[in-house]
Amino acid sequence: MTLNLPLLVDAHQDLAWNMLSFGRDYTRPVQETRLREKDTFVVPNNGDTVLSWQEYQRGRVALVFATLFAAPWRTRAGDWDSQVYKTPQEAHRLYHAQLDAYERLFDEHPEKFTPVRSAAELNRLLSEGSSATGLLTLMEGADAVLNPRELEEWWQRGVRVIGPAWVGTRYSGGTREPGSLTAEGRVLLQSMAERGFLLDLSHMAWEAALEALDRYEGALLASHSNPLKMVKNGTSNRFLTDEIIDGIVARDGVIGIVPFNRFLNQNWQNENPRTDCPLEMVAAHLDYICQRAGDARHVGFGTDFDGGFGLQHIPAGLDTIADLHLLIPILQGYGYSAADIDLIFGGNWLSLLRKALP
Repeated sequence: MTLNLPLLVDAHQDLAWNMLSFGRDYTRPVQETRLREKDTFVVPNNGDTVLSWQEYQRGRVALVFATLFAAPWRTRAGDWDSQVYKTPQEAHRLYHAQLDAYERLFDEHPEKFTPVRSAAELNRLLSEGSSATGLLTLMEGADAVLNPRELEEWWQRGVRVIGPAWVGTRYSGGTREPGSLTAEGRVLLQSMAERGFLLDLSHMAWEAALEALDRYEGALLASHSNPLKMVKNGTSNRFLTDEIIDGIVARDGVIGIVPFNRFLNQNWQNENPRTDCPLEMVAAHLDYICQRAGDARHVGFGTDFDGGFGLQHIPAGLDTIADLHLLIPILQGYGYSAADIDLIFGGNWLSLLRKALP
């Protein structure tokens, strides 16, 4: 681990989805996984991996928000797509299976991966100089919650962040499927706040996100969302309007920027060269949030790496997650201090968690 680099926290990685969909083993080096997956169905559907424990070490990745994610059947990507559900009961089963996958990872590789469920566990992870990367569980899409009464079950299994939507769910309008919070969604949010969950606004439709900003009494964030105004020709409700950004800032939340070319420039297509999205575009998105906030305390990374895209779809200059540190001199050129850069790379997420975790 390179000690002169800032600690990096990534607020969104679909690790269990990859482990169960493609058999990816994140204890293996990136190059080994790429070689194993060469000429298989994996690369056309998910790109080459940019994640591994070794790259976490090289990039000082202290903590990852590791997701539970499955998609509604209507969005199924192909015969290979096993993590899809037709009913809430099927979503419930898939999400518990993903939790099982994380628990196996902790049991079999405790020197590499460790759960983070409390402020004490987070502080212990950071203070001990452990070689392990902490994983904090984030539920993406809440259809797996059969009813708010079972939130305690998810809490006991380690879930600390819940995003009610991916596309639309029975709780909330979502990406490409506009709509407000439903009556069930309002009850869910109230129950989440009472138990102490963090609310993830990413993927929530604009109407639902604005209502949640007014309604939700607990801590909130947008784990992996880019500003709408920075996406050339962007119109999708997948991106954050200025009103939502300002609301998150006012609530002392944090926004994770996604270094995915289509989220940096909506005109970018898979056949385009990666050089069409230089790394400077990521810095510009980070800076946009800072300029609206008036400081560097409300933005970080939520890469979504390996979440349906890979090496072929990220800015030129990046080979793995460890290369995000190449943004440091670019941010320095914007005038950001070393303290600001520490906040952007991980400090803002850590501050939020220290206040919100039990």
